[in-house]
Amino acid sequence: MFLDRFHSVQDGHVIISALQASQFAKEIAGDFNPIHDPDARRFCVPGDLLFALILARFGLSENMTFRFRSLLGEGVPLKFVETEDAIEVCDDAGKVYIEVVRSGARTQDEQLIKDITRTYVAASGKNFPHTLKPLMESNGVMFNPDRPMVMYESMSVALDNLDLPSPGLELHNATLDAAGKRGNVLLEYQLTADGKTVGEVTKRLVLSGLRPYCAEAMAGVIEEFYRLKARGANYFNNDNNGGVSNADPAR
Repeated sequence: MFLDRFHSVQDGHVIISALQASQFAKEIAGDFNPIHDPDARRFCVPGDLLFALILARFGLSENMTFRFRSLLGEGVPLKFVETEDAIEVCDDAGKVYIEVVRSGARTQDEQLIKDITRTYVAASGKNFPHTLKPLMESNGVMFNPDRPMVMYESMSVALDNLDLPSPGLELHNATLDAAGKRGNVLLEYQLTADGKTVGEVTKRLVLSGLRPYCAEAMAGVIEEFYRLKARGANYFNNDNNGGVSNADPAR
């Protein structure tokens, strides 16, 4: 399956290297946040990769809520613990990184799960600057331009059914609630199939280090974003990661 090169399985545990996580972020999610670069000082695995692995392993349910509990570093052996209506991703010490509550009908259809995963992850890749920049500007606040932190808190999907040909996601509402240095963002999407609305997806994000909006500082953040985007997958062909190339075995 298309996720095979973004993780490995050892002794019954799922392990995600920094390189694998970074390649997923850049190639699949269009996420060029430097926190996902293999040599980042505060590296973390993108939550979208955990989301994708959960769907691939346990299927898509009509109702699912994902809660992101802890940031995941590289190379942590993970256990995926399943019960009838819940899933936990944790390490051997019991630290939980993501938990899922689910209900309703369920499918293991590989093509549908791949389509939903790519649709959802592509929408995530548009969070910044497409959605968050105008949202912050309209509310007169912004994150710390020197350390722009945007973290997942939770996401939910509610489907009318599992008949989802040609799925798509359309953002129809976005709000930001600023409280001190913390900003709570709610993104609401309509899930479509063959052009008809068949469900809803909601995402909750947290912005940290809020301060008054500064157009000049935001312009600098956006300029850096597009510089990183232009670099893109070429990150793995230059010296940014010790000469790692696309032929690296970790792929």
